[in-house]
Amino acid sequence: MNEAQCARLLEEHGVKPTANRIVVVRELARSLHPVTLAELEARIQTIDKSNIFRALTLFREHRLVHVIEGGGEGTHYELCHSHDHEHDEDLHPHFYCERCQQTFCLDYTEIPGIPLPEGFEKTSANMMIKGICPDCQSK
Repeated sequence: MNEAQCARLLEEHGVKPTANRIVVVRELARSLHPVTLAELEARIQTIDKSNIFRALTLFREHRLVHVIEGGGEGTHYELCHSHDHEHDEDLHPHFYCERCQQTFCLDYTEIPGIPLPEGFEKTSANMMIKGICPDCQSK
């Protein structure tokens, strides 16, 4: 994802594209799997960790990132490919491998619908499945 694409994605989600935010979005886009704050800090040497955390917090508020909890290493972040800051059409479950401790996106797998009691409105969903990934099973 180039700088213009990152800026456009930020704007689509109602976030002002600053140099730091573009760097964080670009790094999230490069990631092949959800990443922790520590992983982002190690990859982005040009921005201090408090600015990275503030960007992630802002991205979360504007539904630009998915926040995945329940893996082995704490909170993970991944870029949301939804193009609307009001509704997230990119909801999908995640898989945590208990051997290699990697978190995988299960893209194109729908989170099953759960009927909610009257008066409740879903804004997001987070589903974590734990087990052993194919690479670890073959070892």
